[in-house]
Amino acid sequence: MNLLLRDATPDDEQFLFDVYASTRQEELDGLGWDEDQKQNFIRMQFLARERSYPRVDNQIIILNGRAIGRILVDRTDSEILLRDIALLSEYRNQGIGTKLIQDLLDEATVAGKSIRLHVLVTSAALRLYERLGFRKTGADVAYFEMRWVPASSDWPPTPGCL
Repeated sequence: MNLLLRDATPDDEQFLFDVYASTRQEELDGLGWDEDQKQNFIRMQFLARERSYPRVDNQIIILNGRAIGRILVDRTDSEILLRDIALLSEYRNQGIGTKLIQDLLDEATVAGKSIRLHVLVTSAALRLYERLGFRKTGADVAYFEMRWVPASSDWPPTPGCL
């Protein structure tokens, strides 16, 4: 698998929108909206999201020379936040996301940091995160907060976590 990451640039905006839209399509299909309504809603959500994470490493996922997704990672002194990882639908369930997250787990282990993320409670990715050792540490109506901690860490789970 010839998998690379490169920094996103302003020229990638349409591609990033397409990736984001591909992650929302199934969710919106049941609403009875026409395509214009869906696209307008997705565009509004996309723009709000893009403005929400100014400090993150925003990278394009490249497989065999073709852009296939994006990963947003925010590294702080104490932890790594996986803000987003998304692949175009035809590249999902092929081990690509697992490989990228495993690379992040390896980085976190070396740095002695935990990894935190939020995932939609209805997302199929929840099973992936659980399989990789992430544990639920909180929830709201739409999202689970999850955390992965290196095995060598003495970090205790949050009391009362899910």
